[in-house]
This record gives sequence, structure tokens and C-alpha cells, in this order.
Amino acid sequence: MTHHKHGLGDDSAKKKEVQIMFHSIVATVLFVRDLPRCLTFYRDTLGLEVQESDPDSVSFQMENVYFLLLEVSAAARLISEEANALKIEGGPRMLLAAGVEDVDAAYEVLLAKGVTFLRPPTNQPWGLRTAHFADPEGNIWEINRSIASK
Repeated sequence: MTHHKHGLGDDSAKKKEVQIMFHSIVATVLFVRDLPRCLTFYRDTLGLEVQESDPDSVSFQMENVYFLLLEVSAAARLISEEANALKIEGGPRMLLAAGVEDVDAAYEVLLAKGVTFLRPPTNQPWGLRTAHFADPEGNIWEINRSIASK
């Protein structure tokens, strides 16, 4: 059977266009309620270097990706003209994963800085060694490294 027989052939060019529309993720923007507290955590505890800041946001450069903290009311204004358009209640909706040179060493350093881990370093069946923690607002982070690259 061909794709044309099922009406799929005509859509393949459109699917290809959609697949290549996004070439890379260039920024991750985390909506936060308490910007000063989160800034302290990301700058002082995790050691990220501040690139720019204003009263509503802080940006960090992490290799080829910008990581931004954006105060939730500013995020709502950015995304929609409707008041209260952005609701961030409930549990975590994503996990941020960061590659590290040595998961166990990073775990020990962060633990010593008071970071509370949800899961200590663990070898995963898909080939990564991972550890998980939450930031002050409950956003989940994974630090990881390929087991094979050790």
C-alpha cells in the first residue's frame, strides 16, 4: 500500500516543512514567582553567570542556549493581553536537564551548598547517570552524564 492510497502522500511535503521549521532551541524561560530568591539560587548556588537583568528578569548564558528567569506577571504580560492569562499553579510541568562532567562530584558540591535532591546519582537503563533536585519554586532539574563517557 502506498501513502497516496491512504491520503498521506499529499501531506508529506507539509510535514517535512513543519519538521524543519524549528532548527534549535535557543532559550529556556522559566517563569518564577520570587525572582530575587531564584536569582540567588541560580547565581550563588548553581554558579550560573548573570548576563543581563532588569526588575522582571535575569538571563544567563549556558554555552549556546540562553536560560532566563522571568517573573510570572511579566510573563503573563508578554504572552497575552488578558489579565491572569498565565496560570502556573500545580506541580512541575517539565524537567530541565543539564549535562555535567561528573554527576557524583556535582551532586556532592550542590549537596554541600544546601540543595535538596529528590534522587541521588543513579545509573539509568538508557545509559545516563542522573541525579534530580528542585529549585526553590519546585522546578525539577536533572544533572546527567553518559555512563559510557566516564
